[in-house]
This record gives sequence, structure tokens and C-alpha cells, in this order.
Amino acid sequence: MKHIIDIDTWERRDNYNFFRTYHSSWISITSEIDCTEARAAAKATGRSFFLYYLYAILRATNEVKEFRYRTDKQGNVVLHDTVDIITPIAVPGKTFYTVRIPYHKDFERFYAEARRIITSIPEDGDPYGTDKAIEKQGDFDVALLSATPQLYFTSLTYTQKKAGNPLDYPLMNAGKVVERGERLVMPFAMTVSHAFVDGAHITQFFQKIESCLKEIA
Repeated sequence: MKHIIDIDTWERRDNYNFFRTYHSSWISITSEIDCTEARAAAKATGRSFFLYYLYAILRATNEVKEFRYRTDKQGNVVLHDTVDIITPIAVPGKTFYTVRIPYHKDFERFYAEARRIITSIPEDGDPYGTDKAIEKQGDFDVALLSATPQLYFTSLTYTQKKAGNPLDYPLMNAGKVVERGERLVMPFAMTVSHAFVDGAHITQFFQKIESCLKEIA
């Protein structure tokens, strides 16, 4: 469910009005996430490490409310109660297929449904079908996570549909796990609207991801 925000009484009124007319109000950051315990837990149980961190990222997205603000197709600023995650999944012999995975705070429920969705991808179909459906809906109650598990990166730039196009939802990418002394970290890049999100919220977001990864390990 979404709630229309009254801009005049909103605590982010001044921030939103300041950035809304910018050519690009996006803010991007790349950092590293400590994933030591979660990587070990996934390996020990034969589970998907990808789904471990996908869950942690989606949970953090839902727990930091600034990551749930959007602009709907009527131009209203809205706050969604919860948001889901979309992610491109490689399809043998094809390129990829974007799937939408619903948010469940319970990790076991999330993991089971995510596994079912990912293992039930049709061999044929529009790889951007999910994206197009969300754009047609116009509410953008999702975040995007792409994974490049064989690539470590230090920065990342996302595509922009057209000049002045507002950011519809947070765009994120997770990369190759590497060693940092006795710890394991993975690069994580994100692009979000500065009209909705400040540096303090981004810091809180990263902290919640790491905390969640340790919690479910």
C-alpha cells in the first residue's frame, strides 16, 4: 500500500524542493560490505549466498523508510509500506531474465519463495518484461539489485533513460567477494534520489545490510 505525502508538511519538504528541478538529482556511492559470516554459513549449508545478501539488501531497503519514497505516475510523492526487489537472473543460452521477488521479513520464507521464482524462469520471454510491467504500473514499489559475482569493482555508473528523468527506484549492484585480512567483503554500488535520501540514510542502509548478514548466518 502507498501513502501520498503532503509536501507542505513533510519533513523533507525543503530537500525535495531543492533537488526536484536538478538535471540529475541522483547520488551514487560505492563501498564494501563485510559478508564473512554469511558467506561461510551459505557454503556450510549448501545454500545460495546470492539469496543471503539479496535478502539483507531488501530488508535494509524496507527498514530505512527513505528508500521507500517514490514519485508515482501522477507526480505525487508517495511512501510505500513495503517494496519488493527485482533482479536479473542469467538464463543458459540467453542473456538474462528479470524477476520480481516479494519482501518477507522472515528469512526462511523469503529464501524459499525466492528459490522457487528463480528456478521457475521461462526459457523464452522478454528479459525486460518485469521492468516494463512496473513502468506501466507507475508506482515503482521495488528496488533493483544486479549481481556481478565474478567482477570486483570500485565504482559503477547506471544508465539514465533520458535527461531529467526522475529516479524511479534505487539501483544497486553487488560484486565479487574478496579478502580483507581475515575478513571477506564484497563491493556494493548504489544510486538513489538525493531528493529522498541523504548520506546519513545511506550510512544506516549499509550498516543494516551488514547487521542482517550476521544475523542470518
